[in-house]
Order: sequence, then structure tokens, then C-alpha cells
Amino acid sequence: MKTKYVLGTVLTLIVTVTEPVSAHHSASIFDAESVVAFEGTVTRFSWTNPHVYIYVETEDNAGRTIEWEIETDATPILTRSGWTSESLLPGDQVTVRANPDRNIQRKHALLVSLAKADGAVLTARSYFLRKEGDTQALARASDLSGVWELSVLDFEPFYERWAEVELTEKAIVAQAQYDIRSENPSAQCIAPPTPTILTAPYLSEIELREDSILIRNERFNVERTVYMDGRGHPENGERSNQGHSIGWWEGDVLVIDTTLFTEHRAPIFGRPSRPEGVPSGLDKHVVERFVLSEDGTRIVIDFFLEDPEYLAEPFTGTVEWYYAPHFEMLGFDCDPENARRFSGD
Repeated sequence: MKTKYVLGTVLTLIVTVTEPVSAHHSASIFDAESVVAFEGTVTRFSWTNPHVYIYVETEDNAGRTIEWEIETDATPILTRSGWTSESLLPGDQVTVRANPDRNIQRKHALLVSLAKADGAVLTARSYFLRKEGDTQALARASDLSGVWELSVLDFEPFYERWAEVELTEKAIVAQAQYDIRSENPSAQCIAPPTPTILTAPYLSEIELREDSILIRNERFNVERTVYMDGRGHPENGERSNQGHSIGWWEGDVLVIDTTLFTEHRAPIFGRPSRPEGVPSGLDKHVVERFVLSEDGTRIVIDFFLEDPEYLAEPFTGTVEWYYAPHFEMLGFDCDPENARRFSGD
């Protein structure tokens, strides 16, 4: 690993990046193989969504005062990780470790950890680090209803499988032309549709109703209605970001069939193995199968995605959600100005 040093009031150290940041919607603009580490003074703390920002003033190697913009997760994730809107105040002395923007002209980075003068260390997503003896984390459900979480360590198989899916020529061209700084849908407060929303490291909630099922996710306050009354998909029906979903039970398995998606510029986030920018088309079709694990601690979700305009073969895989009744669904309203902030030059 290469370690980048910022001189002046900077601490020189060798680090290993352990904080998982790749689920972050703009993570690909950051250099995950480099870490800047420095001491400085908090000038502003912006408790906003979809990303919280910390502004820290320090000095560069010429002794000039500079301000770093440190980006981190949304308020629900930070709240469950022990943060509050008053965790940082202007004037606080802090030590920052962060992955820098690939555009070296920007003093912009993605938070790894932040240490305060009193010794407290703030990180994001620390609540996902389950301990073997944590009895709350072993809570058991009797059906699919309730609050569920995806472990931040469990979504990478989704992207590993995605990198193996054969693309059409149209998809390859569109991906090559994609500009994440100007075209990223998340920066326009446009939520990712299923199946990507299944892997968002936020809480999800399932509500079983008589003739329908509601599936909510904290990210962008996504809410999906699954009609369970025997109806089919409407002919020439209204299209939406999350599509039109109908469902039925096959024994103890909930089957959800979704069509009528709007087009989406980048419905699946990128990785080095497959950069972001593969669109989805109007013929996209998703089938999901939800089943409660035998011990009631997890929901196992198998998904099948076909999109002949952009995918030469279906994308299939499995996602697991953990039962989390000890957490409260918080959700967030996306601030368009905040969402666009990472994409500036």
C-alpha cells in the first residue's frame, strides 16, 4: 500500500485501511490505496444527507493554511455508530485519516477515522462490527416483517458477481462514456433501484399487509409496494425508479416480480473490476425470492435481473439481511446541494 503524506501539521504514520468505504456512492473518486493523515482544527461540521461533511483547517508543506473537506456517511449510519450532530464543534482539535480524492488539486477526502483531543475516535459503520456474544444481534424473527440490516462486510459478493456478467456492446460504449462527477444519479438524489438497493448498507423494513407488502430502505427513503392481491403488471403502466412489483407466496418463500422501471444511468455502483456507468433500460425485469433462515436471524434473498438492452446474460446472486429489531429506522431526506458536492471539480 502506498501512503500519502501531507506535511506541515501532519502526522507521519503507516496505516492499514480497514474501514469499508466502497458502498459509498462516490467512493470510486477516492484513492482507497492512499491515506492522508493530519492534525487540524474543525471549522465546520455539516450534519446533512446523503453525506455528512467535516471541514478541517491545517497547514500545507509551505506553511500555508488550507481547508480539507472530509466526506463521510449519512446521518443514520453515523447515529448508529455513536455520532450526533454535536460530535464535532468549530475549534475542536482533531487528527484525521482519510482516502484522498483522485483529483489531487482538490483538498477533498473520504473519512477513515477521526481522533479527538480527548482520545475519542469516530468512525463510520462501526455498529456493523458484530461481537460473538452480542445477544441483541442474535434476535430471531418469526416472519419477514420487521427491521433488517445488511452487514457492511456482506455486499462485496454482489459486486464480484456483477463484474462477471457479460455486457452488450451498447453497455460497454455507455460505460466508457460515463462521467461519474457529472452523471452520477446519486448526486442528483436518484435512488438505486432493485437489486442494488438490496445491498445498501442501511436499514430496511418489511411490513406485511393483507393485500400488499411494503419494503422500505433508509437510503433516499425508498419505499416499494408489492401487490399481493393477484393482480398482474398493468399494460403500458406508469414507470418509476423502483418499478411496479407484484408478489406471491410459494410455501414460505416470498416471490417478487418487478417491471416498468424507468431508465437509469448507473443503477449498479462501480468497483475497479467493473467501473460504474452501465445503464438499465426499459425492458429491465427483476425477480426476487425472500425466505427466512431456519434460525430466524436472517432473510436470504435470491435475485434474478435481466436487461437485454445492456446485459448479454442475466445477473443473479444472493444477499442476506440480518434481523435488527434493536435499531430504529431513521431514513433521510436527500439535500440536492449536499449530494452534488462531491462531484465538483
